Formats: sequence, C-alpha cells, structure tokens
Amino acid sequence: MIIVIIFDAKDMIFGRIATRIAKEALLGNDVVVVNTKDVCISGKKEEVLKSFKERFDSSHPLKGPFYPKEPARLFKRMLRGMLPYKKERGKVAFSRIKCYAGVPKSLEGKEFIRIEEANINKIPRLKYVRLGDISKILGGKE
Repeated sequence: MIIVIIFDAKDMIFGRIATRIAKEALLGNDVVVVNTKDVCISGKKEEVLKSFKERFDSSHPLKGPFYPKEPARLFKRMLRGMLPYKKERGKVAFSRIKCYAGVPKSLEGKEFIRIEEANINKIPRLKYVRLGDISKILGGKE
C-alpha cells in the first residue's frame, strides 16, 4: 500500500525537515513537499550565499555538475545529498519525492504535515536565508 505524505516546508529549517523527508522516502512512502521557496537555510546570509555561488562557479557550463536555479529543483537537489542516490534503493527513494515552490491546484484543500521541531520560530535569534532569495540571487525566475 502506497502512502502519500504531503509536507509543508514554509518557515522550516532545511536540514531538519529534509531528514524526515528522506526517511519517509526510504521507507517506501511517496512524499510531496510544497512551499519549498519559503524553506530556511540556517547561517549568516553572506556565508550561505558564498557557498552556493562557489558551487555554481566551480562547475563547467557544458560538462557539469549542473545545479538548478528554481527553488523546487534546488530543494530536491539538496535533498539528494541525504539519500544514498548512487545505489538502487536511493534512486527509487529519490524518484518518490516531488517538490513544488508553492501549492499546486491539485493539492489545495488537502491536509499538510508540519514538523514543529523544524519550525524557524522555535529557535530564537537564528540567522537564516530563504531558498527563494537564494534562487533569485543565483538567477532563478521565482
């Protein structure tokens, strides 16, 4: 029996929600993540942007590695690092994950799971950057 789990990533810390998403996908559940443009990456803005720019600048435009600029695709690419994607088990789990920058019309009105331990409001004075802002700085359209 396939279970579809829908996560709302708005105002969530990326690392904390990503571990839960990866675990569910490895268990065999289909995972849908909405509002990925509003997920937060912890750290000083300058340092986070510097690490993303280094990643983009170090790649060859024709040979790769290729990094997406859209928030949903960037979220999924970062999530890939939490899976054993070079093995068959990881490839299958990675294919079970769907990411959306907002909420698609097909999912409106459905119930989303929010992980309260990953909420950005639980940690006072944390410095963070939203994935949508990183995407805009890297040249994404959203």
